Amino acid sequence: MSEAKRTVFFISDGTGITAEMMGKSLLTQFEDVEFHRVLTPFVKDQDRARHAVDEINLAADRDGHPPIVFSTLVNDDLEEIIQNSNGVVLNFFSSFLKPLENALGVASSHSVGKSHSGSSSDQYLNRIDAVNYALENDDGHSIKNYDEAEIILVGVSRSGKTPSSLYLALQFGIKAANYPITEEDMEDRVLPKILQPYKHKLFGLTIDAERLSAIRNARRANSRYSSITRCEDEVRNVEAMLRKASIPFIDTTDASVEEISTQILLKTGLKRHN
Repeated sequence: MSEAKRTVFFISDGTGITAEMMGKSLLTQFEDVEFHRVLTPFVKDQDRARHAVDEINLAADRDGHPPIVFSTLVNDDLEEIIQNSNGVVLNFFSSFLKPLENALGVASSHSVGKSHSGSSSDQYLNRIDAVNYALENDDGHSIKNYDEAEIILVGVSRSGKTPSSLYLALQFGIKAANYPITEEDMEDRVLPKILQPYKHKLFGLTIDAERLSAIRNARRANSRYSSITRCEDEVRNVEAMLRKASIPFIDTTDASVEEISTQILLKTGLKRHN
């Protein structure tokens, strides 16, 4: 077990999403190390780069260990400044661009912020439209636009429907609605009438009852809503309902929203729009 936290910087000329995503993926391989993460976005000039170096060096002095620095800077001058810090600097682009240039036989553009650029593109507008749709059709609040839905997530309350709908929208541009199956809906284990015309769009999320109870207790402690008995009944009845209606479903108990969404795409064949 590590005796101290290791500081990790994610440095980018843009939002830092790529650096953080790729860096965190690598860090998951070191389960016994505790990391303190620092996001340093929009490093677009030498002043910002030098300020980042000051922060890295300060962390090195404080921790007694060189920080890990994940960088997606493409400007060579800025990257050189970061490389001269007291951190262990890993630049994703420099690691992969040269082999890609060799394989493709063309030089890269070295353009800043390409991975998340295009705010006026069709893909960006699709994502915004899909996010707005997910918000407007969250938790069964509105059903008038279900004809537009590409998928409708169903399951017990707090099984992961809302974050999954939003992730599908933001990451893939997919219009996803979601509908909570209530106690009243479960009485005869038949799909609610409101959902029956959209059966071909339905996809179920289920969850372990103990995990569900813990999640609900954080929201409404010691309530009937969060009791293990009610959670067990709801999960059992909803799973029976989905099986009876031949609605596919997955278990979200130990899955991240990214994993849930990817499983949904694989099982439904939905295609991303960006």
